[in-house]
Amino acid sequence: MTNTFNNIQANAISDNVFDLVGSDWMLITAGTPQAFNTMTASWGGFGVLWNKHICWCVIRPQRFTYQFMEKAARFTLSFFEEEYRDALKLCGTKSGRDGDKVAQAGLTPRETVSGSVFFDQARLVIECRKIYFQDLDPDNFLDPRIHDEYPDRDYHRMYLGEIERCLAR
Repeated sequence: MTNTFNNIQANAISDNVFDLVGSDWMLITAGTPQAFNTMTASWGGFGVLWNKHICWCVIRPQRFTYQFMEKAARFTLSFFEEEYRDALKLCGTKSGRDGDKVAQAGLTPRETVSGSVFFDQARLVIECRKIYFQDLDPDNFLDPRIHDEYPDRDYHRMYLGEIERCLAR
């Protein structure tokens, strides 16, 4: 594909963020071009905190991407057109521990100027610098139904990232 991406400001993203994350899904990617992993996610969000444009995402500790996220200073969120739904499904159900799921999904990794990894087929890419993390604490769940999301008590780690770069087609 290798089409040109344009740099845009975070506040120029015109997508409905609830659709963008919750129903369109995204790939969270961390690592370097030499060693990275990606996973599909539909939990996360965008906003302003500490006078910065931020995004947040969550990763369970048993996910292969978790170890890459822990080591990396930056991560990317890649968003795709609907025609890539099967690739997103594959990246959400296969582990990078078991093989090259990126190649199997037909995705082409690219590198940002900061050395992060994103995918050539994406329509929107957000590169973030990690600025905060916190493990979700079940003692702080005010709605008891949230416990139903964690039958194995494998609580997510939340990452906040300052949006450094947005690339759009």
